Amino acid sequence: MLDRPKLVVANRKMHGNLPDNRQFMQSLLQQTQQHSARYAICPPHPYLYQAQQLLQNSHIAWGGQNMSRFEHGAYTGSVSPLMLKEFGCTYVIIGHSERRQRGHENDETCGERFEAALKAGLTPILCIGETLEEYERGETDLVVVRQLNPVIAHVGIQALSQGVIAYEPVWAIGTGKAATPQHAQAILSFIRGHIGLLNEQVSEKIGLLYGGSVNPGNAAQLLGMPDVDGGLIGGASLVTEDFIRICQIANALTELKTAA
Repeated sequence: MLDRPKLVVANRKMHGNLPDNRQFMQSLLQQTQQHSARYAICPPHPYLYQAQQLLQNSHIAWGGQNMSRFEHGAYTGSVSPLMLKEFGCTYVIIGHSERRQRGHENDETCGERFEAALKAGLTPILCIGETLEEYERGETDLVVVRQLNPVIAHVGIQALSQGVIAYEPVWAIGTGKAATPQHAQAILSFIRGHIGLLNEQVSEKIGLLYGGSVNPGNAAQLLGMPDVDGGLIGGASLVTEDFIRICQIANALTELKTAA
């Protein structure tokens, strides 16, 4: 099995202001020195300049919460992949359920965005996951495959490994009700297996994250699962101490794996 250091990504959604952002990023910089795990912050787009100024030449990456599938054009209110790249972004979140639910993205356009991100030199974080109704009907496997396959169709299985996949059950996002570690492991193992049917090397290389009500109390169990390579953290990224604690847990697990 390939070595996959834990990756913890802060999705701060539509939160923050200049002073709070500075405090959050400076605290993270100071308290995650010499860590083996990887970290990234995805603030609202207006604060990407601040992230670039505070985090450049550091061990912490930053990225966008969304982007257009077009490089330029008459798309009022949209942000192009080239704009994100110009502000030093490494990552971009694609297909978050909060955007899918509002009709801004669907399975097909996520494939187009994933492809556009790779073309711009960004690492896309593709969010997939089922609603509560789909979960209760036992359709989780069908849903994640339906959401993943259009991306593979657009970029090919080899290029898929240049991105990251985040399994985020919709019923766990912002609800305080995280998936059990066993459920997260089962679905991520299924996703890795589905990719492995097409290319075993890609399935071993690609990073798989879990997102949905991760907090300092459950992070060790969730991130400790063999196919959970990190977390996409929403609510807990708004509390500096909580997010740093999750980062510390991820780092301890990474170093434990490296030492094994």
